[in-house]
Amino acid sequence: MRGIIEQIDIVWLAWNVESTPYFIQYEEPARIVTIVFGVDRLVADPSLAGGARRIGLVTNDAARLASHGEDRARAALVRAELPIVRLFGPEHGLAGGAADGASVGDSVDPLTGLEVVSLYGERLRPSHAVLSDLDLVLFDIPDVGARFYTYIWTLHAMMDACEASGVALCVLDRPNPLGGLMADAEGPVLEMQFASFIGGEPIPVRHSLTIGELAKLWQRERFPTLQLQVISCSGWTRGILWPSTGLDFIPTSPAMPSFESALLYPGTCLFEATNLSVGRGTAIPFQCVGAPWLDAKMILEVFAPLRTPGVQLDADRCFPTVGIHAHLEMPCVRIDVIDPRLVRPVSLGLRLLAAIVATHRTTFTWATYPTAANPGGEGHFERLIGTGAIRGALDNPDLAPKPLPISAWTATDDWTERTRDILLY
Repeated sequence: MRGIIEQIDIVWLAWNVESTPYFIQYEEPARIVTIVFGVDRLVADPSLAGGARRIGLVTNDAARLASHGEDRARAALVRAELPIVRLFGPEHGLAGGAADGASVGDSVDPLTGLEVVSLYGERLRPSHAVLSDLDLVLFDIPDVGARFYTYIWTLHAMMDACEASGVALCVLDRPNPLGGLMADAEGPVLEMQFASFIGGEPIPVRHSLTIGELAKLWQRERFPTLQLQVISCSGWTRGILWPSTGLDFIPTSPAMPSFESALLYPGTCLFEATNLSVGRGTAIPFQCVGAPWLDAKMILEVFAPLRTPGVQLDADRCFPTVGIHAHLEMPCVRIDVIDPRLVRPVSLGLRLLAAIVATHRTTFTWATYPTAANPGGEGHFERLIGTGAIRGALDNPDLAPKPLPISAWTATDDWTERTRDILLY
């Protein structure tokens, strides 16, 4: 199966930011390969749950079946007669519609009638009381492949709590939408003095692992007595990015409506620690960066001699309806993805940030970013980027974007060797 998928030859035929992002033509493979998620495998064979009698499920509305993209995973699991008695919801809530960083309360799921314990608000980690009557917790939430997307830290917190309570954990794996090639991973690797709920372990910004692989890594390094099972995907290999799966991209949160937003997010999310908008509330969040004072054409002139593989930058205007500068039309730099296989989002984001800082000294400022996990919002840039070395370099009045040590900043150290024995694909 691996060899057949690798025969697929992708030709990117067109890109238009206002229409369907990609028109993809495939060389006809010898036979059709179907990608199957871990949850599809469990629905087809409930015995994979090992005969558990009371099960909790960490999930949200973005968790769908690969076989039926409109079918929510939790409903399919209940129909398959898995004895699920309690749901757990991450940031944005079970429905996935709560605002970024907003506290979410407990509730009842209208789809299944099950109680929902929120893991983003009053608590980030489940208590022993809500785990003590369970013998298994399932985890099924789509990730986007970036260290500071909180769903993986909900997994981390659940692993910690399950180990402490003696409850088994089973991760229903899904593809990393950004692919899994370790050569595409980008740092910095988190320095633990900047650990938070947007980064709790020393992993790169773009980590190139699936959620199941992250769980295996953390079991080895942090939770050695946890009873962990991973139900892997089939049909996916590490070189496959989401458009090549042939599956619809289900928005994973309100500002993550497309693969293109997810691909650029590891770099453009850094601007949420500044006084610029990342286009929340537009059709292209994380695909543009803007402010009322931004000279977008000047930024393009700075970028002209720089290498920005896989993307095209243009001066445009945007009208964000959420976050900083909401409901103001303003100039922005729009990033169009031309070939996602070549995009290095962290490097791109750092270069764009450096260009804006260097050319807008009197108007650019760093900003706090309050959330339920960090109410004061302090130190947000260091929490995102994972190191204390970069802000000072950007604040240097002699800053020029071209000579910055981007390759050193985005190095992943021994990440490939560290993850070698936990890879599933």
